[in-house]
Amino acid sequence: MPPIRLPNEPDITRDLARDHGLTDDEYGWIVEKLGRTPTFTELGIYSVMWSEHCSYKNSIAILKTLPRDGEALLVGAGEENAGLVDIGEGLACAFKIESHNHPSAVEPYQGAATGVGGIHRDIFTMGARPICALNSLRFGSLDNPRVRYLVDGVVRGIGDYGNSFGVPTVGGEVYFDPSYEGNPLVNAMSVGVVKVGETASAIAEGVGNLVFIVGSATGRDGIHGATFASEEISEESEAKRPSVQVGDPFTEKLLLEATLEAIRAGLIVGIQDMGAAGITCSSCEMSAKGEHGMELHIERVPIRERMTPYEIMLSESQERMLIVTEPKNAAALQAIFEKWDLHAENIGTVTDTERVRIFWHGDLIADVPAEHLVLGGGAPVYQRETCRPTYLDTTLAFDPESVPDVTPETAGPMLLKLMGSPNIASKQWVFEQYDTMVRTNTVAGPGATDAALVRIKGTNRGLAVKTDCNGRYVYLNPRKGGQIAVAEAARNVVCAGGKPVAITNCLNFGNPYKPEVYWVFKEAVGGMGDACRVFNTPVTGGNVSFYNENPESAVFPTPTIGMLGLVDDLDTHGTTAAFRAAGDVIFLLSPEDWQHRNELGGTEYLATIREITAGDAPHLDLDEEAAVQDAMLALIRAGLVQSAHDVSDGGLAVNLAESVVFSNLGAEVKLYTEEELRLDALLFNEAQSRIVFTAKADDGEMIMDTLVGRGVQAVPIGRVTTEPVLHVTVNKDEVIEQTADELRKPYDSAIPTAMRS
Repeated sequence: MPPIRLPNEPDITRDLARDHGLTDDEYGWIVEKLGRTPTFTELGIYSVMWSEHCSYKNSIAILKTLPRDGEALLVGAGEENAGLVDIGEGLACAFKIESHNHPSAVEPYQGAATGVGGIHRDIFTMGARPICALNSLRFGSLDNPRVRYLVDGVVRGIGDYGNSFGVPTVGGEVYFDPSYEGNPLVNAMSVGVVKVGETASAIAEGVGNLVFIVGSATGRDGIHGATFASEEISEESEAKRPSVQVGDPFTEKLLLEATLEAIRAGLIVGIQDMGAAGITCSSCEMSAKGEHGMELHIERVPIRERMTPYEIMLSESQERMLIVTEPKNAAALQAIFEKWDLHAENIGTVTDTERVRIFWHGDLIADVPAEHLVLGGGAPVYQRETCRPTYLDTTLAFDPESVPDVTPETAGPMLLKLMGSPNIASKQWVFEQYDTMVRTNTVAGPGATDAALVRIKGTNRGLAVKTDCNGRYVYLNPRKGGQIAVAEAARNVVCAGGKPVAITNCLNFGNPYKPEVYWVFKEAVGGMGDACRVFNTPVTGGNVSFYNENPESAVFPTPTIGMLGLVDDLDTHGTTAAFRAAGDVIFLLSPEDWQHRNELGGTEYLATIREITAGDAPHLDLDEEAAVQDAMLALIRAGLVQSAHDVSDGGLAVNLAESVVFSNLGAEVKLYTEEELRLDALLFNEAQSRIVFTAKADDGEMIMDTLVGRGVQAVPIGRVTTEPVLHVTVNKDEVIEQTADELRKPYDSAIPTAMRS
């Protein structure tokens, strides 16, 4: 018999389907597939499962072009809640990054907090214990009071949840640009470790096995959160605060311990976190993966308030899991969760129907084919229209000669202004609110290192982890910008002593129905794929966040990369950006045929000093980049490197200034260049594939021997000094003479001062 309509439920019409975010065509497909009009609960199920947030209907075809295979990968991209990579010695690393942009735009504290909680659940649902967290944040100008409110709420939300949960936040990035004014980006990453063979899978199988909901009780928070995340931010968004979930990190800590105990006791057939779309998503995805079905009696779900079945199925209340277990293990499973003061209620059984059937006090109210609802199954897949943005004709026409060059007299003040740019300045105001050392495995956290270093407990091996993306580059040249996002994340991992292994990603873009936005998305993903193939860093999975727009415009396209690297020996290979000792030689490592260019496009210098966002993205050749990274890693593993810091935002001058600030040592640097090269291009150009490293004075010959035949050059450009002053001369003209204190003042004070205003 078909499902029944419950009293007081609305009539199902096309208008109601549109209100649920479904197109007329999609509603027609639902009716055709079911052979009847859907019930109200079924309409809700389809609306969340076919939302962009859950189905990836506008992105999956493009995502499949990314490299997703590699020797170290233990599961395929998208097969489980997170990527899983073999890291040797019988261990695996589970890691993933996801967005919580829209919730954070309307309720920054809870939006960010539940983003952290959700990404950690993806990790421990696989049986891995989270060992560290990172984030990537984007906001508008700090001159705007609402932006300061968002920054404060997001940072407190991340800190309060992560600190209470007991996992260190070891790294991240924070960028500010007017393009993010009405739509901040909040991307959260979690990294965990598990023994190979002790992982759990998000699967439902075994006819007659029992389905349990465990963790917190269910409430009305987060209903239609997935749909909310699949539309643009507007003036009406503030009214959608009920779509923002509410987190409880203390309950999550209990859920972590109970879940890992149950997995290791062998009590779990399948398990999935209840994130977007709640019970609906977990039941459909687990059923589809196992080619089984479920019968759920949702009046058994523990609830915090009176709720309709529609609300129960769509609630995104936090700290909940769906578990499949064999009947013989049910009592033991319940005992574990009861020991940790958590709900564990049997709400259904696994069937061989490949359908999810929902009952309410004995009445069938929904009966849907699981495969028809999930990503990669029967959910819609679209290839949207593309059109190259017309703004590129204007931005690419930028001529550096249209802006005045700096002079030896103005170079120092320009550097100080850049050190005070919020995009370059110290993020200590942010990360001092995070517990970076809990669990005592953090070797190098936020601050004076290009990537965070975390010890693999019980060993001297470590993980180098980094989030990275410069959205301005992607805006100016989507394909090259996508390449640079991967390349710089890998370069940062290498500078910390790690070998890049794999990436996760969080792709933040505007409305995919706009041809120019979709063209940029497609090009940026193509660029990511180009780079991943060169660096042999396959994509393990991630997240797509579309509709990041406000009434004025879309955000800068921001494909955030979460890079994982391995460090074989933390004592000898772990490397930071701070100068180590006076007398060390400062080298600039670059491609063999490197030449400085009069290019300023996309630079922080051009944006901050000249207030122009234009030009091409900085120069990058992927083969040159790979050669530089391989050479740097070889030098580090040979024990020849004292410090390493890649040249990125702010160019060479900022790179040197940061190392002075980090170490409170000085540097005497001598640069030589052709007469026609602009001084601002020499100092502040952000061309890629360059690393400044230091080495002991008597290791120069070994360095040159190590680099023979590698297609790179290491040019000595100066020495580390005891006196904490940065001296830079160009062709014998002194252009910069700034003390560490002078450099540190704007660097340390920029963000705290702005947040107090």
